Amino acid sequence: MNTALLLDRAATATPERTAVYLGAQPLLTYRELRDRVAALAAAMTDLGCAPGERVAIVMNNRPEYLEVLFATWWAGLAVVPVNAKLHPREVAWIVQDAGARLVVTDEEHVAGVVGASAGKPLLVADSAEYDALAGSRGAVTSPPRSMTPTDLAWLFYTSGTTGRPKGVMLGHRQLLALTLSYHAQIDNVGPDDRTLYAAPMSHGAGLYSPVFTLRGSGHVFPPSGRFDAAETCRISRALGRVSLFAAPTMVNRLVRHVTETEKGTGTSVKDTMAFRTIVYGGGPMYVDDLLRARDVLGDCLTQIYGQGESPMTITTLGRDVIADESHPGRQHRIAGVGTAFALCDVKVVDADGAQLPPGTTGEIVVRGDTVMLGYWHNPEATARTLHDGWLWTGDMGSLDEEGYLTLKDRSKDVIISGGTNIYPREVEEVLLQHPNVTEVSVIGKADPEWGEAVVACVVVDDSAVDAVQLDEFCRQHMTAFKRPRHYHFLDTLPKSDNGKVIKAVLRTAYSEPSPVSASAGRLPAQQKESP
Repeated sequence: MNTALLLDRAATATPERTAVYLGAQPLLTYRELRDRVAALAAAMTDLGCAPGERVAIVMNNRPEYLEVLFATWWAGLAVVPVNAKLHPREVAWIVQDAGARLVVTDEEHVAGVVGASAGKPLLVADSAEYDALAGSRGAVTSPPRSMTPTDLAWLFYTSGTTGRPKGVMLGHRQLLALTLSYHAQIDNVGPDDRTLYAAPMSHGAGLYSPVFTLRGSGHVFPPSGRFDAAETCRISRALGRVSLFAAPTMVNRLVRHVTETEKGTGTSVKDTMAFRTIVYGGGPMYVDDLLRARDVLGDCLTQIYGQGESPMTITTLGRDVIADESHPGRQHRIAGVGTAFALCDVKVVDADGAQLPPGTTGEIVVRGDTVMLGYWHNPEATARTLHDGWLWTGDMGSLDEEGYLTLKDRSKDVIISGGTNIYPREVEEVLLQHPNVTEVSVIGKADPEWGEAVVACVVVDDSAVDAVQLDEFCRQHMTAFKRPRHYHFLDTLPKSDNGKVIKAVLRTAYSEPSPVSASAGRLPAQQKESP
């Protein structure tokens, strides 16, 4: 089954229902959206895209993003969603590794994408050419291409702790399983509901687009193209019954904004039905923050846990559990990530794969129709991660007697800042390119604003090198959100007998806020530290 059939059926059933909003203003009906999607699909074929080939998307959240997603599927192609914040070098590597046949971007990012699209057609969404293609054929003449459940639909690149990013292959089966899981256990949304694309569509927000297409719901795009708390609240109040996916940092910003703007007004966002459901995930949500958010926003919050290899589909913590103040185990429950989705099995196992008893920490494994097909052109990594149908997540946790999962640690050292994964190896490799950096180890530490902050522990051969210089070097060689926010200069890094850096020692030493940061100015050249 082709995921694009969800759009075709919604447009057939309710052609004049509003499908797309720009802010609070209606933009396209479902009939108009389907016609534009079908026209773009035909244009992709005319540009030389054959069934099974890949289309890379590098742009901000905008109505054209939704059109390109469904047009790609309609034509029997696979989407390669690329984080628009990435450095042009990173974008180029992903585009080349995926073998993308077509690259779609917007004016804001076209300069950085030109190199990545060398030799490939490049389509700019906010251009006269794009509008001409989307409106060139009038009413739909051909249905979505017939696809099998295992045909590639979504090729998402997620980095590991070593080596290059890996392409996670999701087929139409995985996308439809995610869609049904949401309706079954998160919220059975209807035609009067709307989803607001506040988080990047290259990640979870984009994957949720079929969820709201299934029932002919509305798709809302903020004019800013990104998350802004004031804008999100303004749009949600105007439209009502709005759902969105948000990282915990976004939820906290919404809470602050609502608290500040409603103070002394006698009104409450809880009374306006502005938010129907806010799904949070992608990083740790602290209990105090969750309780504060519920108090300010109402019973609209629900959590999901997943990863690129089984996106947003492993466990969920429902709003009813969060709201149950009388349950004796409530504190424990809401500190965790909930219970398994119905469409998958979840276990906690030891190194040999044996299931561990309740309360025992081990690695979390999952299997079911939500789990990836494998890694793109990487059978070795696939074999390391998938065993007998089980996905070994690399995350450590424990299950209690009632099936509630608590995350303990991440064996992969990933840093989650603002809901976005940052992998230490990527940052380390950039810093090691600096001529005066001889050793570096990157870790994460708790941060009240971002969830976690990137910390670089470095050894340099020139005492004149400081945090400001290294920060400027990182600005030139990597995307901004991956840059270290704190630097510690050491004489040497702590190592085991076999020469491996002991990150646990660094985490223990630097778990408190750093006295020096890249934004705080120059680190005294003579200052050195010992972990």
